[in-house]
This record gives sequence, structure tokens and C-alpha cells, in this order.
Amino acid sequence: MNQHRLLPSMSLLQAFEAAARHQSFTRAGEELSLTQSAVSRQVQALESLLEVELFRRAGRRIALTDIGAMYAKETAAALERIRSATAQVAAFRTGVGSLHLATVPTFGSKWLLPRLANFYALHPGMLVHMHSRIADFDMDLSGMDVAIRIGDGHWPGLLSHELVEDRRVVIASPRLLRRQPLRSAQDVPAHLLLQVATQPQAWREWWQAQALPLRAMQNGPQFEYVAHMIQAATAGIGIGLVARTLVEEELKSGALVIALDIPVPTRRAYYLCYAPEKAQFPPLVAFRDWLLAEAAS
Repeated sequence: MNQHRLLPSMSLLQAFEAAARHQSFTRAGEELSLTQSAVSRQVQALESLLEVELFRRAGRRIALTDIGAMYAKETAAALERIRSATAQVAAFRTGVGSLHLATVPTFGSKWLLPRLANFYALHPGMLVHMHSRIADFDMDLSGMDVAIRIGDGHWPGLLSHELVEDRRVVIASPRLLRRQPLRSAQDVPAHLLLQVATQPQAWREWWQAQALPLRAMQNGPQFEYVAHMIQAATAGIGIGLVARTLVEEELKSGALVIALDIPVPTRRAYYLCYAPEKAQFPPLVAFRDWLLAEAAS
């Protein structure tokens, strides 16, 4: 294959990447401010250049072929790196810019957002665009510059900085505790245990650390978000196990109390993570330095 075929034009690649992501020429056209037929023609031109079929067509419906799916993954990552590089050049030139941050939702709303105004006061002109992420994701393909994750700090190919330890406490509403006192770990089996879907082993690990019989566990409802579990605990539905840093507001207001504060060894913490090639990106440097100072204070 000659060099021309190995380097398709940017317009052809953008049309293909948008069509692959939306699985629609029409929606790709709306994103790129092109007509549906224009996107279709550009994709056909790319297929002719590569001499492969990237989409299967059935009427107005399209679906990626196997080779098309592989090509879409690679071109999406490549285009994102070009966008990121361009943004970094602009940021170096101007000293300001924007940052795309992925964060676990409850940490973002409970810990980060109340502090973020301080960052904007120190760095006028910079913007932090927040995106919620629960499951692991590919930083290259996601378009994120930086992420706040919970774990042991080891993610292949990423640099990480510890922010806040995941020190968990047992929380309950005062109203619930008036009905069912909770004075020691031996009283916990009398209570309904509120669960979080992304932390399925949390109560079991705590239970075993207290040498309580597993058969005595009263597993309660499961919630996708930690924030919903906190609300359920506030409503008196059951008791929760949560990082103390996520319930400071509820503790101050009296909506929740720490029913038991029994340390359980954990290797988990909240970390700031990013790819090594982003380490000198000015908006990331400013955000990282500010965030680490906030976490240490």
C-alpha cells in the first residue's frame, strides 16, 4: 500500500470516526455540520482508499464490520491524541486552558465541588469539565485528561497521586439508633446493611474483621451510587459503611452520626491519575498542584 493510502485526509477520518461512534451517518453529519449524504460519501471515499468495507449497510442502517471496529478504535484514539496535543500547544501559548476530569460521582459532588471555587479564584481563565465515571475506562479513548479513581494506586500506564484515604465508618440516622441502639459491633447483626454495587465486598470485609458470623448478616438494598446509599441511611432504611470524607456535611448537620468508628486496614484510597505524556500539560499541572495541596490541608 502506498503512503497516500496510509495517511487518509483528516476530513475522511473525522467523518468515519463520528459515524462509527454514532452508528449513524445522519447523527455524524449533525455533529460535523455536514449533510448525511456528505458523510456517506466521505466514508465511501475512505473505504475506496483502503480497499476494505468499514460498514455493513442495510437500508438507512449501518453497522461496523470487524475490520471497521478495529479501525474505529485506533482512529478515535489517534484523533483524540491530536486534539489533546493541539490543546496543550494552545495552553502552553496562553497559560490558560481547559481540563477534562473524570471522577467517581460521590467524591466529585461531596469532596471536590465544595472546594473547586478556590481553584477558579487562583486560576482565572481555566476550566475544569467534570464527567462522572464509576467503572474503569480507557483514558486514551475517553477524551479525559485526568481522573480521580478509587483503588490501590496501581493502574498500568498511569501516574497516580494519593488524595484521601478510604477510611470507612458505620453511619446511621439518629432516629434509627433511637429505635435500635448500636453500641458495639455485636449490635450490628440487628441492622439492615445498605449495599453499594461497586463495593460488593465492603460489608463482608468489615464483618470478617470483627470476627462476626457471616450467617448473621442482614444484607439490605443495593445502590448504584454511594450518594444514594447515604440518602437511604439518612432516611433510616438501614446502616451504611462509607468513607468518612463523603459524609462530613451530613455529620455536621446531624442528619447522620458515626455509629461505629472501628479502623479496618485497607489499601484503598482516592487517587488522581493521568498518562505520563500529560504530566506537563499546564491546566493539569495547575489542577494537580492545587488538588494535592487541598488534600494535604
